[in-house]
Amino acid sequence: MGRKRTKKVGPTRGLGARYGATVRKRYAKVISEMKKVHKCPQCNSETVRRQSVGVWKCRKCGFTFAGGAYVPSTKLGIVAKRTAKGFPTMEVAVGEGKES
Repeated sequence: MGRKRTKKVGPTRGLGARYGATVRKRYAKVISEMKKVHKCPQCNSETVRRQSVGVWKCRKCGFTFAGGAYVPSTKLGIVAKRTAKGFPTMEVAVGEGKES
């Protein structure tokens, strides 16, 4: 009898032994984050799915919005939204303290 081995499962199942362990781990992390359910910014239901790169849609209320390529909201997008509303960002508050 041959030696039994574990099957390659998860997001990297189609890659086999190619591309190196670090790249496969990074790929698995990104893809699993993208595939999990996300909260809708409009109805707060956890039914948001990715339609294409940067386009996200809620399956409950039908709300379609732009976001990151792999996650619906990016760190830069959150900072931009905060700035647009008029709230000071962390960098601005720190910068003002140094100038005084």
